Amino acid sequence: MSLAYNHAEIVARELKPALYELDGISRQTIESHYKLYQGYVAKRNEILGRLAGVDLSAANQTYSELRELKVELTFAIGGIKNHELYFEHLGGVGGEPKGAFGALVNRDFGSVDAWRADLKATGIAGRGWAWTAYDWDERRLFNYIGDAQNTFPVWNASPLVALDVYEHAYFIDYGTDRPAYIDAFFTNLDYSVIDGWVEAYAIRL
Repeated sequence: MSLAYNHAEIVARELKPALYELDGISRQTIESHYKLYQGYVAKRNEILGRLAGVDLSAANQTYSELRELKVELTFAIGGIKNHELYFEHLGGVGGEPKGAFGALVNRDFGSVDAWRADLKATGIAGRGWAWTAYDWDERRLFNYIGDAQNTFPVWNASPLVALDVYEHAYFIDYGTDRPAYIDAFFTNLDYSVIDGWVEAYAIRL
């Protein structure tokens, strides 16, 4: 019996041209960052291929080997999903969110400044990621912290903003100055993309 049946390989999504002309995040950083994302795609394909060959009836197949593959798979898939969100909503002009997302932010945080300050602090405190996500149980936005690619916000929450705070996202441009990078991240957000996700998820005020 196979552990990964009917799986197909995927390819990395191409980057939007606007990502090579960001304000405060260099082309060199984006190109290096994209290669890391491509690596997660390759790793996902590799692991699923290896899982497809696992025979659960084999006496010499240990659960520790299975655990290693399964954990690596969550890390690779997390790296794919996180980076696809990250790249997709960059390339804008930042500023104040005026649409559906802005309305949610003002309702749940009191102001855009309060949301931005909280997400920035969350990103500085985190080791890998910070997200703004909509919690479907509480029906409101939260800023969540994540320390690894496979540490997601919470169950039943839809990420709308994905802030990568691993060093690879900013070290070329900012060294250890993570706060300055986070400011640049906000400057380049495309709120029309985020509004599109709010609409696609049918999130209502």
